[in-house]
Amino acid sequence: MKSAKRNPAGLRLAERLSLSVDNRSGDAAVPSRADFVRWARAALLPPVRSAEVSLTLVGEEEGRTLNRDYRGKDYATNVLSFALNEGGELVPGLPLVGDIVFATGVVAREAAEQGKTLAAHYAHLTVHGMLHLQGYDHLEDDDADEMEALESAILARLGYANPYAEEAV
Repeated sequence: MKSAKRNPAGLRLAERLSLSVDNRSGDAAVPSRADFVRWARAALLPPVRSAEVSLTLVGEEEGRTLNRDYRGKDYATNVLSFALNEGGELVPGLPLVGDIVFATGVVAREAAEQGKTLAAHYAHLTVHGMLHLQGYDHLEDDDADEMEALESAILARLGYANPYAEEAV
């Protein structure tokens, strides 16, 4: 994890969240902006006091291109996160700024394969992406454990099941 440790309970909501949603995928089966706002706000942890985030929904080909260009992986992935301060520390007092991109076809396929509702999977991926914007990652086992625990706690507060529960069995 690149950022300082934060209150894992995330009890305080950010004071301001500016969230734009751009559906370039042509897929009508996507959550409402209000849902995305609720999920994103729940994932903002101290010291973040405000955030400016754009969510973009794209088709699989655009998702594949972005994943190839920015991560060197030639396939469409479910979600990509791009923080303005990528690799840097969060600066107290400054807003969190970043972009989250969903490949809607991948998200829908995964939800069906995992037996989840589309809303539950988008909620999970929104929380996951927001944590990445705040410097969390899952490259090392300890960091992955911390990030998954935060995701599970945030999703539980939102009324969703632990997305990692089946992996633990």
